[in-house]
Amino acid sequence: MELRHLEYFLAVADTGSFTRAARALHVVQSGVSATIKALEHDLGSDLFVRGPHAVTLTAAGRAFLPRARETLGAADAARDAVHRTQGTLQGEVTVGTLTSIDVTGLPELLSVLRDRHPAVTVRLRAASAGSAGLAQELRDGHLDVAFLSLPGPAPAGLDTRLLATAPLFLYVPRTHPLAGAGRVSLAQLGEFPFVDSPQGFGNRVLVDRAFAAAGVEREVTLEVADIGTAVHFIRAGLGIGFLARFLVDDHAGLDVLEVADHELRWQLVVATDANRRTGATTEAFLDLLRERNPAPRELTGR
Repeated sequence: MELRHLEYFLAVADTGSFTRAARALHVVQSGVSATIKALEHDLGSDLFVRGPHAVTLTAAGRAFLPRARETLGAADAARDAVHRTQGTLQGEVTVGTLTSIDVTGLPELLSVLRDRHPAVTVRLRAASAGSAGLAQELRDGHLDVAFLSLPGPAPAGLDTRLLATAPLFLYVPRTHPLAGAGRVSLAQLGEFPFVDSPQGFGNRVLVDRAFAAAGVEREVTLEVADIGTAVHFIRAGLGIGFLARFLVDDHAGLDVLEVADHELRWQLVVATDANRRTGATTEAFLDLLRERNPAPRELTGR
């Protein structure tokens, strides 16, 4: 068994396709198929179920998957150790990010990282399925580190460090019946349509939990994955919504209310997989993040 066998196996497992795996590896598909067959022969077990439209893992493949990731991770760590003795660091770090939310100065951080370690490549991956999706990508080994906004304790299997918190306020159009009320209860809000993030996004999880705890049903009539754009839909009268002040540049046409009976506090953490060895490139990214953001910040708005 060679490291190349494991690399090809992970590519097929992650993409669910020999064709897509070959494309990602920049090799011909026949080479991927032959390598996987050789690996299966060596192990004495099929690792994949080859279907007409998709390739899925067998029970043996699912058992082999975390060990394959662990072995490749150990090989990367050994390579990193040699590079460090030579005063160099090279490789990749894949970072999951939140759309429209940058309270850590990520562009400037990456600029400094490039200056310190020019041979390190950073790949940013936006949260297409929100923080819940990023957390799962971390567990699946698709990300090395991620910024998450899920409320409450750390999700299972992840190590997290708090970076920032911010209270959420209710934004309504100036023409809304609640405009000017100052403070409202969750019970008062059940009759009004909401603009919010899709399921799995941090804001949505936080607010859904609050309404469930209060025993109040609400209707989200407009979902926007980019929470930074939600204020435009609220201003247009398409619903009311909870936002942190730092997300709102322009308050024209809006009124801001506080919730009297529930504290809604958004939080941002940086997370890594607790069950996977952290590589040198990821450590370099985390060290710089810690250097530039040594303590949690309270975000009060613009």
